[in-house]
Amino acid sequence: MHASKYHLNTLKEAPAEAEIKSHQLMTRAGMIRKAAGGIYTYMPLGLKVLRKIESIIREEMDRAGAIELLMPVVQPAELWEESGRWEEYGPELLRIKDRHQRDFVLQPTSEEVITDIARNEIHSWRQLPVNFYHIQTKFRDERRPRFGLMRGREFTMKDAYSFDRDEESAQESYNRMYDAYMRIFKRLGLAFRPVAADTGSIGGSRSHEFQVIADTGEDLIVFNPDSDYAANIELAEAPCLISERAPASEALQKVATPAAPKCELVAEQLSRPLTDTVKSIVLATDPTEEGGEVRIWLLLLRGDHELNEIKASKLPGFENGHRFATEEEIVEHFGCVPGYLGPINTRKPVSVIADLTVANMSDFICGANDEGYHYTGINWGRDLPEAPAFDLRNVVDGDPDPQGGTLRIQRGIEVGHVFFLGDKYSRALNATFLQTDGKPALMQMGCYGIGVSRISAAAIEQNHDERGIIWPRAIAPFEVVICPMGYHKSETVREAADALYAQLRDAGVDVILDDRDTRPGIMFADWELIGVPLRITIGDRGLKEGVVEIQSRRSTEVEKISVDRAHEHTLEALKTL
Repeated sequence: MHASKYHLNTLKEAPAEAEIKSHQLMTRAGMIRKAAGGIYTYMPLGLKVLRKIESIIREEMDRAGAIELLMPVVQPAELWEESGRWEEYGPELLRIKDRHQRDFVLQPTSEEVITDIARNEIHSWRQLPVNFYHIQTKFRDERRPRFGLMRGREFTMKDAYSFDRDEESAQESYNRMYDAYMRIFKRLGLAFRPVAADTGSIGGSRSHEFQVIADTGEDLIVFNPDSDYAANIELAEAPCLISERAPASEALQKVATPAAPKCELVAEQLSRPLTDTVKSIVLATDPTEEGGEVRIWLLLLRGDHELNEIKASKLPGFENGHRFATEEEIVEHFGCVPGYLGPINTRKPVSVIADLTVANMSDFICGANDEGYHYTGINWGRDLPEAPAFDLRNVVDGDPDPQGGTLRIQRGIEVGHVFFLGDKYSRALNATFLQTDGKPALMQMGCYGIGVSRISAAAIEQNHDERGIIWPRAIAPFEVVICPMGYHKSETVREAADALYAQLRDAGVDVILDDRDTRPGIMFADWELIGVPLRITIGDRGLKEGVVEIQSRRSTEVEKISVDRAHEHTLEALKTL
């Protein structure tokens, strides 16, 4: 490819709305152009990256025995009503009507459609196991699309769905996909971690996320640097930090704490460590039957810890959902406004649950249910009944790992997710097969997604500098750029550039020759912004010495190599990228 015949349109400045590097750099490099909020056109450079990612995914999915098909973007509402997700999914599901006023959705994922295919196509155990996948446009109507391709509304995703006879074979399918994902992300050239994760709205009982490590990531990953343990913070177990509860040593005392609605302010006023304080979080569960009463729950966490809502959602009694209590409900039950709440002397009964660490605390500080006052010297058993204890909090950096070592936290960007679904969808849509004894049984399912377009953005978040993008070779729009100085003025330069270009192209290298009539500084800046892994500069001065210059995008060092070895040296250099 010659640059003069390609579409290159770089920008000096990124749009003001571009908050993160991938959005800024993809826009400036001419890879994407905004069509609407969260909806982008992939320009030629951006599409090349996308297609290279897709190619690696296809190769590894095929290698793992998955079979490609293509499901529709527009899906009938009836299938979503069968699964129960027509109402459950929420406003992110874009619902539309056709001219006959029939309901449809723009697919955010394809569990319903693929399960419908399975129940109509698979009838016998002899047809199992099978794994179908496709790479298709998805749409999720995000409330606030942002960060370019990182959290857009329209995006490209690879989703796969396995069907098995029983749970044991389904777990084998899951493991094959897990291994395939490991190969995919290694081939993409990304630093990543597979982490245990919550299954979320997809459902199921086993789940792993694949997180690209990046300081700008929205997700927090908990890991042990001395072991293979890694988990999303939503799922990571937060241990009790107090091995044994100390005996009470203080009397219960109500003290004035004016204008101190937060634990930090209380600790400062009382000259006590923040770890002596306990914060109160009030949740509510609504009745499941008409005429039932709202139940109020008081969750207690140490003052320096934060509630993990995923963990809270799994508490006994929360099976049908929960919400934060209203201020009216709080005043009704505690007789006080938020900021000074606690478990002692509530106006009406509430269900108290303590975090594991709080359950072992003694002589702690908590709100007195009286504005401007807190209790000090609170002790379990003496001042309030023992409460059920559960893991309620987020892990913090430096927490001990129950298996040994210390837990650390780093940021990541979720680019892949594998789930074991069991019979969640096959039961809802009655997807059965006949077993060896002729009896029907529900298929066991797995679900496996990769955010294709998100990978391109995540790769940039992980690989960039002040000059622009630094693509891993496997997904770079071009592997090599040849920059001839004075291509249209010097026949010697033109012949050398054309010859090297032909050699590299014939060797299968994805190379572009920049034959534009532009100044070297502009030419170099463009390719540094675009992020091509190797740049070869050819000029009259170097050719007189019998050399050309080669530079890796990851380095500032320029290497002079013999013109006669330029082709071989480039191929060797590419192997190291």
